[in-house]
Amino acid sequence: MQSLASKVALITGASSGIGAGTAIHFASLKCKLSLTGRNEENLKKVVENCKKAGAKSEDISTIIGDVSQAEDIKRILKSTIDTFGRLDILVNNAGVLIPGTVENTPLETFDLTYNTNIRAAFLMSQLAIPYLRKTKGNIVNVSSIAGLRSFPGVAAYCMSKAAIDQLTRCTALEVAADGIRVNSVNPGVVVTNVHKRGGMSEEEYAKFLEKGKETHPIGRVGTVEEVAQTIAFLASDCSSFTTGVNFPIDGGRGVMCPR
Repeated sequence: MQSLASKVALITGASSGIGAGTAIHFASLKCKLSLTGRNEENLKKVVENCKKAGAKSEDISTIIGDVSQAEDIKRILKSTIDTFGRLDILVNNAGVLIPGTVENTPLETFDLTYNTNIRAAFLMSQLAIPYLRKTKGNIVNVSSIAGLRSFPGVAAYCMSKAAIDQLTRCTALEVAADGIRVNSVNPGVVVTNVHKRGGMSEEEYAKFLEKGKETHPIGRVGTVEEVAQTIAFLASDCSSFTTGVNFPIDGGRGVMCPR
């Protein structure tokens, strides 16, 4: 059985979606939580749900910050260490999805996507490794099926997630001798607000989810809870011999072949 009791986890992008779901699931496993996100009100709601899941108030710390900004990343990590004195688990989850082709994506959008999705994970990992070395801890990066398969109309996003997968593998090799494990999860379509924040209307999103019944062999899209449970598995001692893995949670989408 998974146990994260007394472990300290830093989760980015924890104010919504997969990050919020992971925080709540980790709380149910008695993990101490350092949660960061940009939306203070949403983060407060996540904290309340973490308490309902079993976390104590003193075991939850929140930091409002934007991981696309290097100084915020440094502040977030420092606050985590100042509060808990250690770090066992880093979940690099924060990300944005902004539609655009190679031809029409503004450079500003490309930079924002890369700064949020990959540069932030790179810098956060870089700064966290000395602390993870002390605890023989681990990193779980949240990637996407879009890191493993190509889709038109979201070029910068797909590229950034492919970079996350390579960051995962390279880092895993570099720190394995220190007892640090590094893995990623690659979800298929999961019900969150990321597509609507990227510009989809409610009607478009409903059609997108319905289409997901056909594009995922298992016949449905995924849930945040399913991703959170896999992140917890990779972060726990249950996967103590697993590192450098890009773990699909995609209902079989990644093995489909168009016919």
